[in-house]
Amino acid sequence: MYLVQDLMTREVFTLKRTDSLRAARSMMSLARIRHIPIVNDKKHFLGLVTHRDLLAATISRFAEVDKSVQDEIDSGIPIHEIMRRDVTTVTPTTTLRETADLLLHHKYGCLPVLEDGILRGIITEADFLKLTIRLLDILDAENKTP
Repeated sequence: MYLVQDLMTREVFTLKRTDSLRAARSMMSLARIRHIPIVNDKKHFLGLVTHRDLLAATISRFAEVDKSVQDEIDSGIPIHEIMRRDVTTVTPTTTLRETADLLLHHKYGCLPVLEDGILRGIITEADFLKLTIRLLDILDAENKTP
């Protein structure tokens, strides 16, 4: 049986609750990620900010607001004002089957991995896609064997 700890990303980009919306937007852009766990100084999980949350907090392009104005606005908004607090999480010993079901049936993009409230990692749809590619490669190799 395969577990979350076998697939999860352990080195996770995080922010503190007092960091700004601008910091979240910058981190997502530079690190090319779509989910940022929010933690305290002891790595206790507090919430999650997603790319979708950032889009919802952005002034519409139709408002014709200059990027520098948007950056200034974003700098004044602490991340705790937009973070999700009611986040479904898993543990390192949750099965991959159960985790995949959660992602699929609830349309989550990620699940933070917690152990006693401490963030240990994150597991995303992309992790499962990478696993699928590896499994397909194995199946293809087996089918080529005479």
